[in-house]
Amino acid sequence: MDDFREKILKICNETCKGTLMETLDITYTDVGENFLTAKMPVNSKVFQPDGVLHGGATVALAESVGSAASYIFLNGQEVTVRGLEISANHVKSVSEGFVYARAVIVHKGRTTQLWEIKVTDSNDNLISLCKLTTIALLKK
Repeated sequence: MDDFREKILKICNETCKGTLMETLDITYTDVGENFLTAKMPVNSKVFQPDGVLHGGATVALAESVGSAASYIFLNGQEVTVRGLEISANHVKSVSEGFVYARAVIVHKGRTTQLWEIKVTDSNDNLISLCKLTTIALLKK
């Protein structure tokens, strides 16, 4: 399982090159049977003007990890994954360290998938709770 896990994480991280994920320094860190985890540093790149993590950066992290998880858990089907809807409840601010997003599957349909993504800080405090709906489209 460790070789498979490492292969999935390597693929996820390589696909970030030249994307928003690279700009935000998002790194995929763990994968399991029903989840994918990523981390993002909290620094001036992702701050609001008052020096705390911007909600939009948090949502970008959540959608990135949920969409990647959706693609992975569709078992290599020839599909393109897109986000249909995302919602976020920001419950705590953070101004340093890292935030971690863990996407867990709630519903895995052939076409649509529903993910719960908890964003936490380094002390496992809940920062945001997100819900993401994705759609799998056949590649043209």
